[in-house]
Amino acid sequence: MAKQQLSVDETVAMLDAVADAIIAAEPELSEADRNLGDGDHGLGMKRGMEAVKAKLSEGGFESVDKVFMAMGMAMMSSMGGASGAVFGTLFRNGGKALKGSETFDAAGLAEFLKGGTEGVMTRGGAKPGDKTMVDALEPAQKAAELAVSLPLSEALDTTAQAAEAGRDASKDLIATMGRAKTLGEASIGHPDAGACSVAIIFRTMATFAAGN
Repeated sequence: MAKQQLSVDETVAMLDAVADAIIAAEPELSEADRNLGDGDHGLGMKRGMEAVKAKLSEGGFESVDKVFMAMGMAMMSSMGGASGAVFGTLFRNGGKALKGSETFDAAGLAEFLKGGTEGVMTRGGAKPGDKTMVDALEPAQKAAELAVSLPLSEALDTTAQAAEAGRDASKDLIATMGRAKTLGEASIGHPDAGACSVAIIFRTMATFAAGN
């Protein structure tokens, strides 16, 4: 049976699974970043997600927004650099959009992605086509908006598929942001590391919702 929504405790467990998935993916994320930049994205994300796991284990979250916001703040305070700022903003601003929610459903997913994506684009200055995490995040946001009437598990699967397609499409783009922009056309053929992280995050959320 398709999962309609997650409780606060289930949301904590889902984000803990996301942290585990990113930590496990450190080698591939580092490799993706080495192809385009200085190779520190995977290690930064791992450090951030270890801080997230520590924060989530403290418990005591009375609403869903507090869970996502705590995740964002943990990433911001532990990662540093551009990735810490934008990924922390994704979860913090996305969480703010869910203020007071006691469950996480498809409509909440759309609100989370709207607030988070807008925050990332404002904070980092990137737009679709710049070969950044936005190239996976913005399609995911659009997919979530179209999936608000679906059970959460189905909405997350649709969102994850859009993020994965955006990640794959980023291979064909020329980087215009960050260190990768110095590569020019040599950046073609490699996916953006941040877009890879976004795809893992939403695929893990979808897998969790499908299995619970």
